Amino acid sequence: MADRLTLCTNTYHTYSLEDSLAGAQLAGFSSVELTSVPGWTEHVRRDATDEELAHVKDLLQQYGQTAVSFAGHSDLASDAGTGEFRKALNVAHKLGIPFVTTSTGGHDASSHGSLDEQREMFLARIRPLCDEAADKGITICLETHGGLVANGALSAELVQLIDKPNIGINYDPANVIYYGNTDPVEDIKAAAPYVKHMHAKDSIGGFGVWNFPPAGTGEVQFAPIFAALEAVGFDGPVSSEIEFTGEPWPPLEDVHAAAKTAFDYLRQFVAE
Repeated sequence: MADRLTLCTNTYHTYSLEDSLAGAQLAGFSSVELTSVPGWTEHVRRDATDEELAHVKDLLQQYGQTAVSFAGHSDLASDAGTGEFRKALNVAHKLGIPFVTTSTGGHDASSHGSLDEQREMFLARIRPLCDEAADKGITICLETHGGLVANGALSAELVQLIDKPNIGINYDPANVIYYGNTDPVEDIKAAAPYVKHMHAKDSIGGFGVWNFPPAGTGEVQFAPIFAALEAVGFDGPVSSEIEFTGEPWPPLEDVHAAAKTAFDYLRQFVAE
């Protein structure tokens, strides 16, 4: 069985897939969340050929990694974004990955008119996507990433409204601070029953401050968050994501060191 504690390759935003897999191995990870976000971090192209995907599989094997989730952020309130997300589902399926994470309005949480209008457009598209994902054995995990999913409580309401068995929350405590100005220690209580995937990302500076250091070195109180998840039997992937202070990204050696710091801290909460 794959290790639930994973490294999100977005941690290596400006570096290659091979760099990220090598760093995962050095840090102690044996599972990864592959990132496929056009215009941001696209370690796996959504239009990848079978030959390219075979190369991805070869690299995973070379560095002793199992891909357990796939970051496929797309604008699910638009037809174009929905088409892009279908590509993400197809790539994840070809790679045998059972979890795909996404926000509702794309990587930049772009809106379409009011939130009510965006919700209507999103709901019209997400239920058929859930059915398509189910046919591929995939669970869709909506990341707390602003807009309709600015915090866990809003995300839980949305998941209940969608009412599909293969959709849940990708809970990111740093994002509920950054986008939602919300305390994740309190917020997780409403979200926990619906969490199927977690981004273990730390934060410094509060609302609107882009400073996401290795887990355990910032201001997020992870112990009560993990306790709340454990209380409801959460057993999904816990993906370490580090986004530093934005671009320019640190030198590769510093990213490797940060990944190791996060792994060592998070291991206490996620049994091997």
